[in-house]
Amino acid sequence: MAVEGTSNPSDNIQFDLIVIGAGPGGYVAAIRAAQLGLKTACVESRGTLGGTCLNVGCIPSKALLQSSEAFSEVQNKISEHGIKVSGVSLDLAQMLKRKDDIVKGLTKGVEGLFKKNKVTWLQGHGRFVGKNQVAVDAPDGTSKSYHAKNVIIATGSEPIELKAIAPFDQKFIINSTDALVLDKVPEHLVVIGAGVIGLEMGSVWKRLGSKVTVIEAADKVLPPMDGAVSAAMQKILTKQGFEFLLNAKLTGAKVEGKQVKVIFDHEGQKKDLMADKVLIAVGRRPNTYKLGLEAIGLALQPNGRVPVDSHFRTPIDNVYAIGDVIDGVMLAHKAEDEGMAAAEIIAGKSGHVNYEAIPNVVYTWPEVASVGMTEEQCKSKGLDVRIGQFPFAANGRAKCLGQTDGFVKIIADAKTDRLLGFHIVGPNASELIAEGAIAFEFGGSAEDLARSSHAHPTLAETIKEAALSVDKRAIHI
Repeated sequence: MAVEGTSNPSDNIQFDLIVIGAGPGGYVAAIRAAQLGLKTACVESRGTLGGTCLNVGCIPSKALLQSSEAFSEVQNKISEHGIKVSGVSLDLAQMLKRKDDIVKGLTKGVEGLFKKNKVTWLQGHGRFVGKNQVAVDAPDGTSKSYHAKNVIIATGSEPIELKAIAPFDQKFIINSTDALVLDKVPEHLVVIGAGVIGLEMGSVWKRLGSKVTVIEAADKVLPPMDGAVSAAMQKILTKQGFEFLLNAKLTGAKVEGKQVKVIFDHEGQKKDLMADKVLIAVGRRPNTYKLGLEAIGLALQPNGRVPVDSHFRTPIDNVYAIGDVIDGVMLAHKAEDEGMAAAEIIAGKSGHVNYEAIPNVVYTWPEVASVGMTEEQCKSKGLDVRIGQFPFAANGRAKCLGQTDGFVKIIADAKTDRLLGFHIVGPNASELIAEGAIAFEFGGSAEDLARSSHAHPTLAETIKEAALSVDKRAIHI
């Protein structure tokens, strides 16, 4: 099957660009290329566009996070505002339907954008069959080959499975995709991994009534994050009811009846516990299999990712790669930026991604967001820094919202004052971090932020105060 803005493609059609994968990186690359006048097709095996992010990742998880936050707010905090409610109950089926409706609307929206920009959607599994040749294996079992002057690999990633000790069964031992469609709130959910996905999905089901135990091999939650951020989030989530078993390594998971026996080593001792569901959230791996890379002589790196240069070119002429299949953080917006840049480069224009200015967000509550280096990374590089920090507890708007957990932390070079790190734990951190990302993009300093007027009363005032604090002149602490 193929979908196009004007007509259906056939074997004799040649494209300037074929993008394999219609996730955030792939569909953005395809649309941008079409805007620049390239005859473009995008191959996607799902029946809907948008990739993991729109279908079974970013969007549905945020929909459930929002719904579960609302449920928890009404249950636990709304009375503080003088609002009395009773008989609050959960309609999980409606919550899941709302999530599905949001996903459907957005994926249909991408399909509409393809039609608007005359991007051809080739539905099926894409693979190389030779130089400048991509075959598309359709759902009905047929296969067609298309010629492309250029190809972008944008096939994204999938959850890592611990096959030897805890293979997925989609019922008891589940991945992040399965965790989005549970038809019943588990009494006890065990999460393996205290990273972004584990804490987000753990938050959803904790708010809806699950007991949540998180098993993490590292000695802290959110291991890549700044130490102060990690410590704060562990304290906050523990207060919310999470149980953390750190320095713990999963060694096995065995289904026994309608439960799972989870076996792990914890600080040198072998332990076990029983759970209704076990969510394996230990990371993701690139989707690079069954792409026919051997047909064009493209070898993967030892880490399983596609090698590219600074212009996203692989060692094979006219073959590019972006997003989760190449080195770097696995983030949708990183893939989008790379897709834009790669399309522009292929069209003969300049394309560039500033990796120092890419924000990272954890959609727990409070949220976590960061851009730049952690304090630990700065120290490891031997950098002389100054640090400013300001708590939301001292912010008027945060008090009005009843959301005072967390802080803003700014790290600046001691000599130049240039921003090196920007970290937030707090309400709406995912939105506030944009100010930090823009400041990084322009090579800004703490003084730039401190001198910028921030409306009062707003949560963003915490950024101004943290910037002032770098020079030890914060006003409200």
